[in-house]
Parts: sequence; structure tokens; C-alpha cells
Amino acid sequence: QFLKCYSSLFLFFLEFFSLFLRLSSTARLFSLQGKEREKKKKMEGKGRVSNFLQRAKPYIAMISLQFGYAGMNIITKVSLNRGMSHYVLVVYRHAFATAVIAPFALVLERKVRPKMTFPIFMQIFALGLLGPVIDQNFYYAGLKFTSPTFSCAMSNMLPAMTFVMAVLCRMEKVDIKKVRCQAKVVGTIVTVGGAMLMTLYKGDVINMVWSKHIHPRQSYVSDTTGTTDKDWLKGSILLIIATFAWASFFILQAITMKRYAAPLSLTSLVVFLGTLQSIAVTFVMEHRPSVWTIGWDMNLLAAAYAGIVSSSIAYYVQGLVMKKRGPVFVTAFSPLMMIIVAIMGSFILAEKIYVGGVLGAVLIVVGLYSVLWGKYKEYKEMEAEAIPEPVKGSGHTMTMMEDMEIANDIEMQKSEANKQSSVPNPQPPMIAIEAPKA
Repeated sequence: QFLKCYSSLFLFFLEFFSLFLRLSSTARLFSLQGKEREKKKKMEGKGRVSNFLQRAKPYIAMISLQFGYAGMNIITKVSLNRGMSHYVLVVYRHAFATAVIAPFALVLERKVRPKMTFPIFMQIFALGLLGPVIDQNFYYAGLKFTSPTFSCAMSNMLPAMTFVMAVLCRMEKVDIKKVRCQAKVVGTIVTVGGAMLMTLYKGDVINMVWSKHIHPRQSYVSDTTGTTDKDWLKGSILLIIATFAWASFFILQAITMKRYAAPLSLTSLVVFLGTLQSIAVTFVMEHRPSVWTIGWDMNLLAAAYAGIVSSSIAYYVQGLVMKKRGPVFVTAFSPLMMIIVAIMGSFILAEKIYVGGVLGAVLIVVGLYSVLWGKYKEYKEMEAEAIPEPVKGSGHTMTMMEDMEIANDIEMQKSEANKQSSVPNPQPPMIAIEAPKA
């Protein structure tokens, strides 16, 4: 009886142990399946995040550039108010840009750099003339006669000018029957009207809440607050010419990028040739040797910051974004710079903001985003046209594809059956299959 009890207990423990093993293996299987599901979810999540980042890269790049441009406007205004020549500032700015970006171009693009031809060299020479020489000198002269916020607001004409020039160069198509094209045309007209309002009407001063409590140094604000209406008009005209040159630069850069697909090398060549051309212009316009002196002060900071951030990095990033989204997209983020500069200028420079400037800026921004909306709709239409027809088709197309796959499977089965029937009967199947391998 003791042995029977012992054996029954032993069998019971064996059954319990086997049941425990089965349960543990089942639980392990479930845990493995759960881990696989978690991995799939993580991979899907990573895929979604990576897709979002890929789509957001152009937007992040252009928003970051607007912060860089805003800082350049404030620092440059302070430097110009302290007596630095804007011709010399342009030379030092692009010299810094060449020194920063040229080593990266020599190392990173030594294998992919296209062959230099005379037409490409002339295009790069024209880019150096339009961007570093004409645009920068006229912009700095207009900035000296007006204010940073006004200069940024006037530069918001850039998308409208770029759109008009792109139409003239046949880079943009205008179908007036489509709503997106109507939005671009109306936005261009409204933008030009806002710029004219800012130029011809100044109005009363708008006092900010915090402007009463800010007392900056007099050397920072003397030029901003003491400008006459005549100087204001002169500065507005200079800024319009600079914006026109900048739009021409974007159009020519988009054309040159197609023939010389090396962004770093193109940027370094543009700023280098711009430096040489700016030196020649400065020798003609400035006859005093003392204008070239620069020390460890705000002038050096303005030249270094503008050269590294606003020339080398900005030209390179703009070229990359322009290659993917076009010149109109690149120029569509300038209102953000105006808002940043208005806040920073009122804090740092105690800048005066006028009613005419605000009304004109609102019109320019409305027109700008009308152009941007039309460009966005055009980009979506191009994306839809790029999708292949089977993916874009309806359920009927998918059923046709499934029927074709089934028909192909049936034909393959028939051909295999014919091959097997053609093998001689006396030989075994294994020999018939192995014979072709030998």
C-alpha cells in the first residue's frame, strides 16, 4: 500500500510537472509573440517618425534659417550705426564664408564635382554679382536708411518677385482657369501693393508696451530714430532693388544647380567670386584706407556672423531645399524673420514701428501666403501625378491584377505538368529530376 501510494504520488508529480512544462512553454510562446508584436510596432513607429522627419526637413531648415537671418539683421544694424562701411562689411562677410565652406567642398565633393565649363563659370560669376555684390550692398544701404523690421518686411516681396521671374523664365506655368494660379497672381498683386504702401506712407508711431522701459545705448539707435522721410524713401527704393537682385539670384541658382550638381562647391565658388567682385567695388567706392580697419568688436562679429550663418550655411541649405521644393518654397518663410526682428529690434534697439509699415507688412504677408498656398496645391498635384496608376487605381484595377496573377499561376502549373509528362516512364522520378542538374 505504501508503494502504491508512493507510485501514485510520483505519477501525480510527473503529470503536474509535465503540465507545468506545457504551461511554461505556452507562456514563453505568448511572450515571444508579444515581443515580436512590440518590435513590429516599434519598427512601424520608427518608420512613421522617419517619414515625418523626412517631410519636415525642408520646413525645419527654412525656419532655422529665418532665425539666423534675424540675428544678422540686428547685429548688422548695430555695426552700421557705429560707422562701418557696408562695402567693407560685404567683403569681410564673404571672405569669412569662403574660408568656412571651401574646405568642406574640397573634401566632401572631390569625387562628385562636375567639370567646369565656360558657360557654367559665367553663371557662377553672375551669381556672385547678383547675390554678394548687388543684393548685399543695396540691402545694407537700405537697412542703414530705414530699420531692421522695415527691411525684413520689404524683403517679403521676394516670393512674388521670384514667381514673376519664374513665369518669365518659363519655370512656372500659369493657367488662369485654375484656382491655385489665380491665388498666385492675386497674391503677387497684393504683395506689390503692400510694398508700395510701406514705401509711400509712414504714419504715426506705434508704441509697444515694453518700449518705455528700455533705454539702449545711443549709438545703437541714432540712425534708426533720426532718419527723415527723404532717407526713408531712398532706403525703400534701395531695398526693392536688393530684393529684385535676390529674386534673380534664386532663379539663376535653380538653373545652375541642374548643370552643376555640387551644392557645396557651387556655394564656395559663388562666395569666393563675390568676395573678389566686392573688393573691386569697395576700391572704387571707398578711397579711405581706414575703412578696412577692423578689431575685436561688433564689426568683426557682424562680418563673421553674416559670413558663416547668412552666406555659407544659408546658401548651401537654400540650394538643397530648392533642389527638392523649388525657388518659390524657399522664399516663402521670410514673414517669420520679420516677426522675430520686430520683437528683437524693439527690445535691443528700441526701434520705432509705424502704422504704414504695419499695414503694408500685413498686406505683404497676406499676398505671400496666397502665393504659398497656390504653390502648395501645385506641389500636391505633381505628387498625385507621380503616383503609378495601379496604386492610384480603384478596386476594379486591383481585381484585374489578381486575375492576372491567378492566370499566370495556372499557366505555370500547366507548363510543369507538361515537363513531367515529357520525362520517360522507365526512369524513376528522382533520376528524372536529378538528370538536368548533372
